[in-house]
Amino acid sequence: MLGASIVCATALSAQTPAKKVVASAAPAGNTPAGATFVGSDTCATCHDAVAKGFADNPHTKMPLMHGNAPGVTCENCHGAGSEHVAGGGDVTKIFNPSKHSNKEVNETCLKCHASTHQNFQRSPHARADVGCINCHSIHGADAAAARQTPFRSLVKVATFPISPLSGEDKEKLLKAPAPALCFQCHNDVKPQFDMPFHHKVNEGAVNCTDCHDPHGTFGNNNLRSTADQNMICTKCHQEKRGPFIYEHAAVKGEGCLACHTPHGSQNARLLNLANIDTLCAQCHSMVATNTIHNFSWSQSSDVSPCVNCHTMVHGSNLDPAFLR
Repeated sequence: MLGASIVCATALSAQTPAKKVVASAAPAGNTPAGATFVGSDTCATCHDAVAKGFADNPHTKMPLMHGNAPGVTCENCHGAGSEHVAGGGDVTKIFNPSKHSNKEVNETCLKCHASTHQNFQRSPHARADVGCINCHSIHGADAAAARQTPFRSLVKVATFPISPLSGEDKEKLLKAPAPALCFQCHNDVKPQFDMPFHHKVNEGAVNCTDCHDPHGTFGNNNLRSTADQNMICTKCHQEKRGPFIYEHAAVKGEGCLACHTPHGSQNARLLNLANIDTLCAQCHSMVATNTIHNFSWSQSSDVSPCVNCHTMVHGSNLDPAFLR
């Protein structure tokens, strides 16, 4: 990391004068206000390992965003480095994310990423003091070591096998691929994907981020926001999408989660309750006294499941009682 103690910087300051380039961005963290950019070539003199591993890093696109101006790669995040170099590698004169709070790190990252992560500051992750570098390895080259580093904002971290990063994970600079990365904190959710019936997250067919946006949304639990919130589910379960002439009030009003638990269940339809009649009775408790049905609500084996007749429970274009 750029702000690490440097033994060779004293010689560097004598041999390589800092290029006097005026910083084009506000100083990061504790960077001296009068500091100027020295350029990434100067940084690489001491931080050679990081510089070599940075070649295929997405952040190498930053100079193109600033007209190829010097200093807008390393120093775009760490702050202008002239005072750091002149001070012989003085760590108090450069911004080292590992030495600062998650709040300060997040503010630095959001200077560029605010447009794509507009809701992060209101997200559960931000409120729990989870920072960008808890999930992302900014240099990329040290991702393998970073995945072994526990999150400093957490009390307890579980350990799970971590497979190699895919191309998409590398592009996002993740410390580990999902779901292993998510399970490091959400270890209470992991057992749900081991239930008899579950979404195929462990198998790689479904990803946590298919339903959740880790950078924050207006929904609960970082659920992705859509015009019709059920579209999180119906983008895959298209036969349940509708619109229907006769809408099921529970689906329209409360959404899919009124009846289904998305991670895993003992029920083959991922229902909140193992018995479907018990689930229906939560809203339709008066059916037991209805003369059309005329049965005792005892959940005995002689009672046919509701869906034997009411097959179109998500909505129907033919019958208001959702009969087949």
